[in-house]
Amino acid sequence: MADLHDANLAGANLCRVNLSGADLTGANLSGADLRWRANLSKADLSKADLSEAKLHNADLSVANLSEANLIGADLTVADLRGAKLNRAKLNMVRLNLANLGGADLFKAYLSEVNLCRANLSGANLEGARLLFANLHKANLRNANLEGADLIGTDLSGADLSGANLRGAFLSEADLRRAILDGADLTKANLTRVNLVGAFLTGAILTGANLSEARLSKALMSGTNLTGAIMPDGTRHP
Repeated sequence: MADLHDANLAGANLCRVNLSGADLTGANLSGADLRWRANLSKADLSKADLSEAKLHNADLSVANLSEANLIGADLTVADLRGAKLNRAKLNMVRLNLANLGGADLFKAYLSEVNLCRANLSGANLEGARLLFANLHKANLRNANLEGADLIGTDLSGADLSGANLRGAFLSEADLRRAILDGADLTKANLTRVNLVGAFLTGAILTGANLSEARLSKALMSGTNLTGAIMPDGTRHP
């Protein structure tokens, strides 16, 4: 196992490098080139600086990226299955088509991130900040988004079936044709959200705020709206 603790690798060409299981805690990899399946699986990158790094198609499965700085990095098609990204800074990161299945993103910063068509099934995003993020057609089946901040986020066509969205902030989010079957949206803030054509079969919206929400053509068979504030401002019995 390579010991690169606090190493300065800023701007280094590390394409196809094998650093599986390496200790890179606190390392400076800002602007480094780690494309084309660089192997960082199970590596410890906690508190590392990976800002603007090129990680296209890199293998970061089960890596520890807790509190790492990845602002502006390119992680397109990267493998982050089971990775730890709690409290990591991922603002403006490109993660489209990336695989984050089962990843831990507890209280991660993901504002304006591109997660278009990414796999986040079973991921933990509790308390994460995803303001104005792009999650178009992302897979969020059974993901934990409790208390997450999704204000203005594009979730159009996303699969959120079975997801935990209790107390989540979704005001002005785009959920057109999103799949929310069986999702738990208890006490979620859905003010001015666009749910046109969304699938909400069996969803739980107890005490949710749907003020000024758009619900035309939404499928709501078996949806629990007990105590929810409806689009016209009235409270559902």
